[in-house]
Amino acid sequence: MGWFWADASPAAARTPSGHPPAATGKTSPSRPGCPMNKKTVDTLNPYSHEHKRTAPGPSASSCPVPHASRTGDEKAKSVLSQLNPLNYMFPDLSQKPAPNQAIALPTSREESTIPKGSGDGTWEYPSPQQMYNALLRKGYTDTDVTAVESMVSVHNFLNEGAWAEIVGWEQRFAKGLYRGWQVCKRGEAHAPEELERHWDGSESEPTLIRFQGRPKDLTPKATMLQVLGWIYPSKFDTEPPFDRHDWYVSREVNGEKKEIRYVIDYYSGEPEPTGEPVFYLDVRPAATPLGSAERIIRWGSDVWWKAIGGDKREQDPQPFFRHNSAKPWG
Repeated sequence: MGWFWADASPAAARTPSGHPPAATGKTSPSRPGCPMNKKTVDTLNPYSHEHKRTAPGPSASSCPVPHASRTGDEKAKSVLSQLNPLNYMFPDLSQKPAPNQAIALPTSREESTIPKGSGDGTWEYPSPQQMYNALLRKGYTDTDVTAVESMVSVHNFLNEGAWAEIVGWEQRFAKGLYRGWQVCKRGEAHAPEELERHWDGSESEPTLIRFQGRPKDLTPKATMLQVLGWIYPSKFDTEPPFDRHDWYVSREVNGEKKEIRYVIDYYSGEPEPTGEPVFYLDVRPAATPLGSAERIIRWGSDVWWKAIGGDKREQDPQPFFRHNSAKPWG
């Protein structure tokens, strides 16, 4: 789960080997309708620049992301990985143009669709001007100012997609593992149908309490894929994720709020034939006892349904054991 921009016939984005299959019916960041354009390709190219970091700053007061300080010179794999505004925003970033800034940037801030855990509206994304000021303050003085608006748009688009994936998990499991199994038992293709069938109007909307960027910490799953890639390079050739987030979501259980942690790995895919970059996410509950059970139910049910030919069995029901079949010893 978690490949939120894959469509029914994904051609450009290469899903890392060993990951669950892509969800369908979503939009690709590098397809029509996405804010990405050719002008920003070089800036967002994962390996096109080397950036040096200066002293790290405090976590944002206007965003839900506390982030551990990092020092030293590092090679940036992606501009998005080096400045996720919901990770690296300074609390006192100005909306004023930077010194020697040749082009004016918008100062308007886009409202996200992600509800705050406090119940006070939704989270708000930084403006392009704040993004640019943050880049400069972090030491990325070679940033192309003409690409900043597209960077913000792509960042916002990815975060909206990540939230949509989390909402999908919450719709399945917010009311318990048994309810989740009822929704998942016929595989991912039938999940929307089962969700509608079991919807009773009492479902509560999840909210985002906070999230944390951990780009230097590989998740166990990402680590396992790297090991498999070392052992079986022809099959598991996945590049490591360029970023990782832990999102803490509020789930209502029996009238009480419960905090659920989700893990998101951010990957760069094969670029489009036009050269535009492609990003995709692996979104899943953290490997807690509850989160592991949810993963097993959702992913395992999908694999089992396909393995037994569930759709074909529904169209042409056949018993597993036929009492009138010929006996091998007869």
